[in-house]
Amino acid sequence: MDILVIICLVLGFLFFLGGAVGILRMPDFYSSLHPAGKLDTLGILAMVMGLALYNLHHFSLEAVLVSIKMFLIVFFVFLSSPTATHSIVDAGMRAGLRPWTQKKGKE
Repeated sequence: MDILVIICLVLGFLFFLGGAVGILRMPDFYSSLHPAGKLDTLGILAMVMGLALYNLHHFSLEAVLVSIKMFLIVFFVFLSSPTATHSIVDAGMRAGLRPWTQKKGKE
């Protein structure tokens, strides 16, 4: 059980790390929102899954209820993350921020 918890936590860390690298590597504001939205959601799912499994080491009704509450938080993040990303993109568009276009070389 401990190995499964460690795997989930490391996997969540790798998703968060990939999201951070993706944010830094993308060329513009709109492109950087894609890894932020996708990988943060997957990262929190993996991390909370590991924490919920760790919480169930001492199996009791209270531990089960706490683990269910953790997954309800993940469910809320799954619902709110796309909405928040859309709102940020909409705010950028309303502010006049133009998407990145690739410059063509001399022909």
